[in-house]
Amino acid sequence: MRVVPGIPIRPAAAERLKDAKAIIKKIGSCVAQPKLDGFRLQVHIKAVGEKKEMHFFSRNLQDMSQMFPDLKKILFNLNVESLIAEGEAIAYDPETGSFLPFQETVRRKRKYKIEKMMQDFPLKLFLFDILYLNGEPLIDKTHKERRKILLNLFDKNNVDKNGDLLVIDEESIESSEELEEYFTENISLGLEGLVVKRENEPYVPGKRNFNWIKLKRQESGQLDDTLDCVILGYYVGHGKRARFGIGALLVGVYNEGRDCFQTVAKIGTGLKDDEWISQKKSCDKISVKEKPKNVECAKELFPDVWVQPNIICMIRADEITKSPLHAAGKDEENLGLALRFPRLMGYRPDKSVNEATTVVEVKNLYDLQYDKDKKGKSKKKSQKKERVRGLFDI
Repeated sequence: MRVVPGIPIRPAAAERLKDAKAIIKKIGSCVAQPKLDGFRLQVHIKAVGEKKEMHFFSRNLQDMSQMFPDLKKILFNLNVESLIAEGEAIAYDPETGSFLPFQETVRRKRKYKIEKMMQDFPLKLFLFDILYLNGEPLIDKTHKERRKILLNLFDKNNVDKNGDLLVIDEESIESSEELEEYFTENISLGLEGLVVKRENEPYVPGKRNFNWIKLKRQESGQLDDTLDCVILGYYVGHGKRARFGIGALLVGVYNEGRDCFQTVAKIGTGLKDDEWISQKKSCDKISVKEKPKNVECAKELFPDVWVQPNIICMIRADEITKSPLHAAGKDEENLGLALRFPRLMGYRPDKSVNEATTVVEVKNLYDLQYDKDKKGKSKKKSQKKERVRGLFDI
């Protein structure tokens, strides 16, 4: 297979580790880029005669070329015959210049009222990688080489006077202290965290590995970030919600090894009345009579209505616990994993369901949580000993 402008490339994916020390121990010297809370775009440009043809593809390879005429206008200024680059698009407030939350940014992904959305939610596109330039595939080159080519391209072009098309910042990192400092700096700016990258590795399409590693708030041992879960069905409402015909959702995470979705939570909070009604309509459009073959669920948790696993939602929870019922990570030797006090926070239409949070990621988060608990108990025990010593000193 070869790289061809106009045909989307499956995007590379990042692994996750608990903190800066773990990342440096795993990969050593590296580079780090800010992680923006926008949506990923793959930009394709190719010359067709005297004209340029341009495509934008989402992370799940959907063609969204007609949705961003403002970005097209900027990119047409690039003096290239052909190009494939990756970037993160994020909406901003033109008055303050500050970035908007993901739920505001994602409103730009629409087929109608595009002109109004352009005015209400202008976009900045931060390019972070280049995969093809003027007939030459670049994915086998190292990150360091690709970065140099991308920077050179921008140096040679007067791309965008308004600063709506940029190359993302990058810092060279030698130690966990430097990584922690850069992480804190980006968090203080309201960003999600960092993507840490090995400099001397090629671009690996469609592969999640430790060439790229996410460092977000939750990797510090707190479950204060969201998980991307897939809606598997819903339960008929009771009490106040009986008139809606929906009262709770069953959601799952993706098991890559088994290529299926395993239940992880039953959710009844996070939506207003009108949102429950809208959610039921969305689910009914993809409802099925029986449990989908690629869903694993205990009979005790069977919903009243099954749906095809097509909708990804963002779930926030207090912690991850062991569960005798939920299927996520469950086998002959281990209990399953479940989310404690889950709340629905929004949706991720920019992701395909196979890009949902995986069972492995949930297991890792559980382990990080457990390590933190052990450290906390150890600290309390130490403090207790100090208090006892103090009493004897008196």
